[in-house]
Amino acid sequence: MTNHRIKKQIVALGGGGFSMEPDVPLLDNYTLGLTGVERPRVCFVPTASGDAQWYIDKFYFVFRKARAEASHLALFQRKQTNLRDFLLGQQVIYIGGGNTANMLAIWRLHGVDRILREAWEHGVILTGLSAGMICWFEGGVTDSFGPLAALNDGLGFLPGSACPHFDGESDRRPAYHAMVAKGQLLNGVAADDGVALYYVGTELAGVVSSRAESGAYIVSRSVTGVSEVALDSRYLGPAVDNGATTHHQRQLTGDTGDTGDG
Repeated sequence: MTNHRIKKQIVALGGGGFSMEPDVPLLDNYTLGLTGVERPRVCFVPTASGDAQWYIDKFYFVFRKARAEASHLALFQRKQTNLRDFLLGQQVIYIGGGNTANMLAIWRLHGVDRILREAWEHGVILTGLSAGMICWFEGGVTDSFGPLAALNDGLGFLPGSACPHFDGESDRRPAYHAMVAKGQLLNGVAADDGVALYYVGTELAGVVSSRAESGAYIVSRSVTGVSEVALDSRYLGPAVDNGATTHHQRQLTGDTGDTGDG
């Protein structure tokens, strides 16, 4: 008997996808392509937005019948009785953005956190943006409580911390730097809008982007403050005529919350 090893996969988006780039399907097409099937079963989980109807409608509009077998899981007005069978029957589970802390609390109340881990271990591809990026890690930068703050009770499927919208919101980068430097968050990874981090198991296997100028970064505490190192990334769009991407490393000292150029 052939032993087929299950591949555990997570695609974590700093920003982008159907809700932010409805006319640029590069990141979502990348994720769908990982399934290896023409019309994968894709379930949208909009818990972080309070199951906002506009968000659900947008998902169904973008993931038309020709593209995927689409469904969604609502927990505020829950209709699914067997969450485990429903979620394990998907090929992609897509987590929407919104309030990360509220989402995690509701998931734990309904047992969704445990089911997501089981789905991941059974080969269902997990993906999402913003809250749907942070949740897979041990912690991350969140605006769930108003001002940006450290959240340290993520699902922990992936090690370390995460910061989405690294270039899309001016206060994200300095806030993440400060939290890592002060030990409020573990060392981790940051992703610009339009960037996806592809994990196989718990290892980062690649970085792809829908925007030629966007990237991802390893952010680590150092003796002088914090270190930010750019990762190699692959642009999914048409070839650009600007040569190889230039990567850089910054060593920051003192109160890195004052760097202010995120």
